[in-house]
Amino acid sequence: MKPYTILILLSATSKWLTLSRHERAQFYEKTILPVFRNTPSLSVKFYDSEYFNATISDFLIVSTTDLDEYKRMIEVLRDSAVYSVPYFTVKDIVVGQENLFQDFDQQLNNPAL
Repeated sequence: MKPYTILILLSATSKWLTLSRHERAQFYEKTILPVFRNTPSLSVKFYDSEYFNATISDFLIVSTTDLDEYKRMIEVLRDSAVYSVPYFTVKDIVVGQENLFQDFDQQLNNPAL
């Protein structure tokens, strides 16, 4: 199965920005990292974009073949201060699979698949 690539577009709130850099680092270490350590089938990368975009301050790129584990990750984050304070608002989630049109073309040319 082809992995899913999931873009999670975020905007930092003033509540996040009022935390000191030390407090943000502690929150990341104690709250965020454990979530990703408990979802081993997910590859998660963080990116900063506040320098280049007026509405999206950060984004995550998640890669997985296990959408159930992705959903668990989102639920755990929803139960944390990421969503509840909120420290970030989710602006959009985009899910895709690489070159899926090629699979469709193959199925179209071979209806038995």
